[in-house]
Amino acid sequence: MTSERTSVDPGGTDGPVAPGGRIVAAGGERVHVVESGPRDAPALLLSTGLGGAWFDWEPVIGLVGDRYRVIAFDRPGLGLSPAARRAASLRRDVDVLADLARMSGRPVTVVAHSMAGFHAEALARLHPELVRALVLVDPSCEERVNCAGLRISAAVHPVLRATGAGLEATRLSRVIGPFGRRVTLKQVTARDEPVSRDVVRSVYGRGAVLGTVLAEDVAYREAAADLLALRARRPLPDIPLEVLTALGDAGDGAEWSGCHRRLAGMSPRGHQVDLPDCPHMVQFDRPDAVADAVDRAHGATP
Repeated sequence: MTSERTSVDPGGTDGPVAPGGRIVAAGGERVHVVESGPRDAPALLLSTGLGGAWFDWEPVIGLVGDRYRVIAFDRPGLGLSPAARRAASLRRDVDVLADLARMSGRPVTVVAHSMAGFHAEALARLHPELVRALVLVDPSCEERVNCAGLRISAAVHPVLRATGAGLEATRLSRVIGPFGRRVTLKQVTARDEPVSRDVVRSVYGRGAVLGTVLAEDVAYREAAADLLALRARRPLPDIPLEVLTALGDAGDGAEWSGCHRRLAGMSPRGHQVDLPDCPHMVQFDRPDAVADAVDRAHGATP
C-alpha cells in the first residue's frame, strides 16, 4: 500500500521537495526536512538507516502523526537532500541532528533505524539537553571495532561524490538506483514501498544517492569506532531508551538480542523488545511496535 499524500514537488533552486518539505541548513549541510503533526505536540526526529529516505517512516507517521510533531529528514546526499559537502562521519551526522533538534525548539525524541542508531546515541551523549528520549529501531550494534590506520572515508569522499555525479550525467543512476532499492528491500522486508514508484524513482534515480550510499558504507566502521570511544568519555543521560530487535532475519538471534539488551542497559530507563518474526525494516513490517515504543518513551503506555 502506498501513501496518497507522499509525492515530490519540483521545488525551488535547492531542488525537489516532498509536500510539507523544505531544504534547511543543518550541521554545515543542506538537508531535506518534512514536518507534520500538531506544532505544540512532543517532537519526534526520525532518522533512517543506510541509504534510506524520509518516506521510510510513512507507516509509522500514519500511527503517531496525530499526537506528535514529526520531523523526518534525509541525511546529506540521501533522499532529496543535496550532495554532502563533508565526508560521512559520526561527528557530521551528530551536527546535523543537533541543529535539527534545536530548530524544533524543544528536546526531541530521536527515532533512529539501523546505523542511524550510532548518530542518535552520540547526540544524546554529546548534547543531552537536546534529547528527551531515544527509540532505536533494530540499531546497528558493534561492541568491538578497530579501524586504526584504516580511516579512508574523508579521502574517498570526493571520488564517490564524483562517481555519483557521473552516474547522474550518464543517466545510469536512473536504472541502477531503483533496481538496487528493490533488491535491497526484498532482503529486509516483506512489505511493499510505502510510496508510489514515481517517488521511489525520483529519489533513487539520483546519482548523489548512489554515491552517498557507498560513502556511508565506507564510513560505517569508523563511525562505530568513534561511538565506542565516545562511550568511554561521555555518559549516556538518564533518559528513556527503547530498543527494538528484529529477529526475523538476524542470523544468530541470541547474539543480536544480547547486544541490544546490553545497549538498552546503558540507561536506567532502558527497555528492549524482541520482535521474533520481524525483518530488519521494522518501520515497514511492524510500525505498531515503533509507535508503541515511542508512546512508552513518553510514558503513554506501560
